[in-house]
Amino acid sequence: MLDYRFPTALQMVLSVAMSEEQGKRSTSNTLGNGAEANPSLIRKLMVPLTREGIFVTTLGRTGSIHLARPAEEITLCDIYMAVSHEKKLLNSRPDVKKPCCVVSANVCWYFKQIAEEAEQASLQVLAKHTVADALIALKQGKDLNPLSE
Repeated sequence: MLDYRFPTALQMVLSVAMSEEQGKRSTSNTLGNGAEANPSLIRKLMVPLTREGIFVTTLGRTGSIHLARPAEEITLCDIYMAVSHEKKLLNSRPDVKKPCCVVSANVCWYFKQIAEEAEQASLQVLAKHTVADALIALKQGKDLNPLSE
């Protein structure tokens, strides 16, 4: 099953950041509409994003969602870690209880090593990019989107 928490949370954060630049108000309703996501998913993602200091929210009729700190200080790794709930990027199979060959006896620990290395590399890449960087890239989207040509 594909996990859409991170890309959805990323879109939410970028949408709030863009709205703030434009002087517009963000609500869970506007985020849900923009992401074409189930409102319950938006609400579920709001909890860790707020808890981890990425969002601050105000309640009531005029309530809104804001970045808790400047876009330059929020990395994509921060967003990923907030919503991933320590879920691994790559999951290994359980250890083989009755190994019958060298492969079945060792493949689990080997895969776990490779998966950990891939996870660390991915987190390092995400840590290099801020929300501010992403907004700049999105505004220049025609250069990044191969479908726009």
